[in-house]
Order: sequence, then structure tokens, then C-alpha cells
Amino acid sequence: MSYLADDLKEKGNAAFRNGQFIEAEDWYTQAIQKHSRNPLIFTNRANVRLKLQRWDGAVNDCLKSIEITGANSQNHKAFYFLAQAQLALHHPHEALSSALTAYDQVRYPLSPAAKISPKDLETFSAFVLKCKKAKFSIRDRDRLRRQGDLRAELEETLETNKQRDLDDVSRQLENLTLGQVEASERNQEIMLNFDNKIAELKTVFAIVDPANHKPREIPDHLIDMITFEPMHDPVMTKMGHSYERATIYEHLKRSPTDPLTRDPLRMDDLRNNFGLKAACDEFWESGASEWIIDW
Repeated sequence: MSYLADDLKEKGNAAFRNGQFIEAEDWYTQAIQKHSRNPLIFTNRANVRLKLQRWDGAVNDCLKSIEITGANSQNHKAFYFLAQAQLALHHPHEALSSALTAYDQVRYPLSPAAKISPKDLETFSAFVLKCKKAKFSIRDRDRLRRQGDLRAELEETLETNKQRDLDDVSRQLENLTLGQVEASERNQEIMLNFDNKIAELKTVFAIVDPANHKPREIPDHLIDMITFEPMHDPVMTKMGHSYERATIYEHLKRSPTDPLTRDPLRMDDLRNNFGLKAACDEFWESGASEWIIDW
């Protein structure tokens, strides 16, 4: 029956490429009914369910794909899709764990046959950072809530309103009263509006009560994209990427390549990044050591 499943899977792939996500999901479901031990079909259906914002279904498909291949086998796409669904379901801790697993598998493939491109490295690393920020945001809000801080209550209200609006878009998409493109645009508008309001709220409280509302943010350019921690001693590659010195040295012992591009890289190619080092020093001297444990 596996050959019938493969034919149905290809029909699903064609529908997916054409943006026909509901049809694609149906083809993949039929393929699974013919052959339920092919992890790729579950991964493909998870991807289309992400497009349809059917988060729980995407989680279940990813977990099934991982179960079939084995948790310690190469299956970076399943872990990546799982992380996206988990983050959408407001589980940043689990999302971060899944995203890190996916990122590790694209950095150090468990199978020589794994199809991985430099674009995957860039995409996966960016998503790990997104999960880290989401996790940190929740921890920071919990800290404020424990202090009885008004900002935490206001942020929670904004979060509730944002999720209500996103859920409404998902329902309209599910009921076919909203197209995929329009749903995506509305989601982006909702997220942008939320981010702007949160930023404005933080600014207001920092002005009114600077002692208790110092900025607790890490600029992206200070983050080492191997460990996703803020740097102390950055060095720069010949391609212009900067990493923490100790981290890139350790990486080069395993693989003589740039972690994000896979271009050949040796320790002799690394140079001190004095400008970034000054920015790192300023960040640490601002008192970041007092709260960085929450990151």
C-alpha cells in the first residue's frame, strides 16, 4: 500500500505548492490511511496544518513523525514544525526545547543523507531566538506580577486581547470565511499592534518609575547565535558574523565551518570585534548581570 500512499502524498505536495491547503491536508490524510508508518507524510500534514492554524493537529502530527523515526533520529523539520505549533499554543518552554533540537540537528546532522541548506540554519536559529524571547517575556511578567506591579496586569490584558483576535482569525479561516492570505495579513497586523502597545507601555513605566522598570532587553546583535546567550568577548569571521570567542572555538573543534553559512572557517580567520565588544561591555555594565539568569 506504500506506493498508493506515495502517490497521494505527491498530490498533497502539489496542492500545497499551489496554496490549496485544505485540499493538501485531505490528500495527506488519505495517504496516512494507506500507509501510517511514513514519517514524512505526518511532517507534511503538520506543515499544512500550521498554515491552517490548526495547532493541536500540527503538534499531534509532529509527535507521530518523531515517534516513527525515533526521538534521537534525524527529523529536524518535525521538531521545527512542533516548535512553531507549541509557541502558537503559548508553550514557549516546550517550543524552545523543540526549536533547539531542530537547530542542533541542522548544525550537526545525525544522518549524512539529511537535506540541509544554509537557509535552514538561518531560519532555525532565528526561531530559537524568538522562542527565547517569548520565554523571557513570560518570566519577566511573572516577576512583575509577584511584585504586584500594574504593568504586569496591563500586559496580560493586552496578551488576552491579542489572543482573542488571533483565535477569531483562526475560526474564520477554519470556517472558510477568510482566505489564507488575508488571514496571514490580519495575524501580522494583530502582532504588530500588540508589539507596539507593549513597547509603548514599557516606555511609559520606565519614565514614570525608572527604579523598578529598567529595560530588561538584549539587543539581537549582542547575542551569540550558537548558544543564544549575550556575548562577552565577540570575534568576527571573514564573512562578518560574530560569535562568542569560547563558543566558536569549541564549534571549530567539531567542524571547521561557519555555524550559520557552512563556509570553511579556521581559528586563524577570526578577528576581534572591538566595536561589538564595547557594546557588550556597556550592556553588562548597565546591570544586566542582576537579571540575566531569567534569560
